[in-house]
Amino acid sequence: MKKNRLAIIVTLVLIVIAIVLVWNNRYLTTLRGDAYDFTVRDTASVTRLFFADKSGNEVTLSRTSEGWKVNDKYDAQPVMINNMLHTLDKMRIKMPVSLASHDNVITRMAGTNTKVEVYQIVPRINLFNKIKLFPHEKRTKVFYIGDITQDNNGTYVLKEGADKAYIVHLHGFRGFISSRFSASEEDWRDHKVFYNNMNDITSVKLEFNNDKKNSFVINTIDNYSYEMTCLDGSHIDLDTIKVLSLLTSLSDARFEAFLSDITEQRRDSIINSPYLERLTITTKEGKESSIRTYTMKINAEAFGFTEDDWDNDPDHKYAYIEHNDELVMIQDFAFGKILKPAEYYNKGYMEQQRMIYIEELEEIPSSELPF
Repeated sequence: MKKNRLAIIVTLVLIVIAIVLVWNNRYLTTLRGDAYDFTVRDTASVTRLFFADKSGNEVTLSRTSEGWKVNDKYDAQPVMINNMLHTLDKMRIKMPVSLASHDNVITRMAGTNTKVEVYQIVPRINLFNKIKLFPHEKRTKVFYIGDITQDNNGTYVLKEGADKAYIVHLHGFRGFISSRFSASEEDWRDHKVFYNNMNDITSVKLEFNNDKKNSFVINTIDNYSYEMTCLDGSHIDLDTIKVLSLLTSLSDARFEAFLSDITEQRRDSIINSPYLERLTITTKEGKESSIRTYTMKINAEAFGFTEDDWDNDPDHKYAYIEHNDELVMIQDFAFGKILKPAEYYNKGYMEQQRMIYIEELEEIPSSELPF
């Protein structure tokens, strides 16, 4: 009798263990499958990405033969696109949202989320993943990105039509990923000023307001052969190496930020004020692209003052990109090497500067020298 009872108990224990193992295996299998529901393994097949947030912002990123485009109008930042594709590839589920906080998370996501749609080229017929026929574009993923977890190391995400939210993270990255799914057009736009290869540029004209002596035009004569004429009619014994450096810098010149939040009145006031420099490049096709720079005051509005109460910002300027009708902010660090006066391109300029420096040193009493 005791042996039968022991056998029954052992049998029941084994049955319970078996049930637990089966349930756990099914749960893990489901979780592993769900973990890749948000993942795009073949990012090379991605053709479009669509983001929309609750503030009414929408952006579509499209892959074209000329690179990625933002809302079919602007070039996208390559770095931003690469980061997004990497995120889609490496995004994994960290854990399901706990039952205790699940309802609160869903409620918050209903008010604050970014909808994500992924479109890919997929075959209509796929035999054993070997034979793929009739490729077409298809929406393959739709999910919602919520806010971040309390420890800042996860992001809430919910599949369209699902009732279970998860916490996702980026494999190999410590932090949250919600900010990467921006629905703001400006966050994705490229910051390049000129979209020309240096070999396509035939002339560069730089005008300093009220300074014709240092304003100039550089024209291409032949391959790596140039001539410079100052706007006062004088000529410069041109340093070709410096011209090549200028053309290279122009091809990759980038502004720091858009100024879309500035008022229309303030924008017009800046654009219609006297410029500091006006830079124009002309291509072989005769296309002209120009920017004008303006003085920028140190950010006074943040402290409740007007710009007249502050000195000029030594590190930034306003810049009006004429060919795009855009007012942006530029860094002197990036554009200082581009907006050089005519004398800088003179072959003897560096020697002249060295002699001036020596003369200034000779005028300083030896007791005041730091060496």
